[in-house]
Order: sequence, then C-alpha cells, then structure tokens
Amino acid sequence: MDGRKKADLKPGTRVQVVRKEDQRTGKLTAGIILEILTPSASHPHGIKVRLVNGVIGRVKMVMPELP
Repeated sequence: MDGRKKADLKPGTRVQVVRKEDQRTGKLTAGIILEILTPSASHPHGIKVRLVNGVIGRVKMVMPELP
C-alpha cells in the first residue's frame, strides 16, 4: 500500500512518511501513526499524518504488520 487512501490507514499503523523539508530529497522517516490529519478520503501525494514521535508528513509506504 502506498498511503494515498485514508481507508488503508489507522492509528497504530507502521508507515514511512516524507516530511515537508525532505520532499526534495525523498528521505523517508519511519514511525507509527498517532493521528490522521488529511480530512479527505484520498490525496495524490499521500495522506498527511502525525506520528507518535511528533513528526508530521505524508505517507509514502505502509509497512507490513509484524506477526
């Protein structure tokens, strides 16, 4: 999953996001979703979320669930 659909995400999901200041380089930051910030059902650049460590970014990749 690539993070463009809000239905694929929920608090507690492990994701990789790109922060606004890292958009040019494409550097990804891993974390766990605390809050979903994008109000619409989808976004072409990724749903904006706040991670538990306070980082805000757009979801680029949803990580697989650990067993």
